[in-house]
Amino acid sequence: MELRRRLALELSRGIQRGVIREHPLTTLFWECTLRCNLACRHCGSDCRQTSLVKDMPLEDFLPVLDSIARSCDPHKVMINVTGGEPLMRKDLEACGKAFYDRGFPWGIVTNGLGLTPGRYRSLLQSGLRAVTVSLDGIGPAHDWMRGRPGVYDRALAAIRMVAASEAVEYDVVTCVNKRSIAQLPQIKDTLLSLGVKDWRLFTVFPVGRAASDPELQLSGEEFRRLMAFIRDTRKEGRIRASYGCEGFLGRWEGDVRDHFFFCGAGITIGSVMADGSIAACPSIRADYAQGNIYRDDFMTVWNTRYQPYRDRSWMKKDECGACRWFRYCRGNGMHLRDGYGKLLFCHLHRLEND
Repeated sequence: MELRRRLALELSRGIQRGVIREHPLTTLFWECTLRCNLACRHCGSDCRQTSLVKDMPLEDFLPVLDSIARSCDPHKVMINVTGGEPLMRKDLEACGKAFYDRGFPWGIVTNGLGLTPGRYRSLLQSGLRAVTVSLDGIGPAHDWMRGRPGVYDRALAAIRMVAASEAVEYDVVTCVNKRSIAQLPQIKDTLLSLGVKDWRLFTVFPVGRAASDPELQLSGEEFRRLMAFIRDTRKEGRIRASYGCEGFLGRWEGDVRDHFFFCGAGITIGSVMADGSIAACPSIRADYAQGNIYRDDFMTVWNTRYQPYRDRSWMKKDECGACRWFRYCRGNGMHLRDGYGKLLFCHLHRLEND
């Protein structure tokens, strides 16, 4: 790695240490439902049309926001409503209005299937401020990933509507797999034609159902192609492409994101799961929950627990123990650890080896 990049990593490391020390809550995910209208191949949740876990009642979640508001400026804490598919909730507008009335900006992560013009208008009236829509390929490639024919056109319609309205901050997120990697230039052109300015791309780590689906996993050569595509797209300047916060990328750091790798789980990012668990990033397994809203005050948990997230020296073992990049990687994302703390996957290894 060239000296310039290493110096930038060192500077970023110092800034990150200050953020860890202060651990300001800036993003809260609410897993408001486990119900979903699709059956995506890569989904990490046990989502279906009818879930055995009931939707969390709004009145159960609001005390969390009241706890946060006693310690933080609510205008600086973004509520990201996720699932499942949040549009499955008929009371989503009432939920959003309650957030808005308390001063919290809020947004949704959606597959777009239920985002009709009428529903979009009612969400805007309830204070909606941000939307993320998934697009995982062109035509059949998207439908294959989402497990239902015909949903590609619905996703495009949702993206077109949100982009044209200019009423919210929004982006499109793409899960890159063996079927879609060759389509990236076409996906880019499609998004540009719709007026999209922000595009996040990510890959699936081999956990859960994704571990037994080889079509979801990129080879080392394909992963390097993805990094090169993102880098070159960023240089073009027509759309702000970036790789997700998946893991440390070595010499690609600084080229494919607006920032250097930093796992903010439990540091700036918290979540409340469908069963009330107080967690961090929703992608992290339940082993690392820090409490439950039905017995714990959220901000007390936020300020006094989360030690495994904020002091990651315990990760310096096994293959991470002798890694020269641990200083900057800090053991990779927490979502890549199993219940015993063992690292399941390393993005840097995939970049360096087939």
